[in-house]
Amino acid sequence: MELQGMEEELQTAPSAYRNAMNTKLRMYRRDLSKLQRDIKISTSGFGSSPQAMEGSHHGLYSSENQHSTHLQSQRSLLLQGTESLNNASQSIERSQRIAAETEHIGTDIIEELGEQREQLDRTRNRLVDTGENLSRSRKILRAMSRRLVTNKLLLGVIILMELAILGAVVYLKFFRR
Repeated sequence: MELQGMEEELQTAPSAYRNAMNTKLRMYRRDLSKLQRDIKISTSGFGSSPQAMEGSHHGLYSSENQHSTHLQSQRSLLLQGTESLNNASQSIERSQRIAAETEHIGTDIIEELGEQREQLDRTRNRLVDTGENLSRSRKILRAMSRRLVTNKLLLGVIILMELAILGAVVYLKFFRR
């Protein structure tokens, strides 16, 4: 039952940790199946007939002692396997917490980058508007410059015409008699 829970947690674990955790899970399965085989073998040996046990050169009591020692060693191995499974479960839980924290940090970074993109877009739009305004200002200044030159030329022509008229009037009034 513990292995099924670990398999479910393994499916949701981040891919960076999944291979190492999968390897550990296979090792735990192998150890567990080995322990289960040893327990079956030892329980079938314990239930054998007393005649077969008397036939051995160790005798009934030494056989039971060996069997008891064997059971204790298997129990300790089973407890170690269970402890290893618990450690693996805790490791998976830590990995899930780290993955959740990483996801949260990633989400925050994405939101911040989105805000910065919006600011950059607004700044780019302002620069485009400023460029358009500068272009319009240049056109207006060129038009004003052309008008200024035109006005100066007209003023010069008017002044020359006035001087010509004034010269003609003076000539006609004083020199032509």
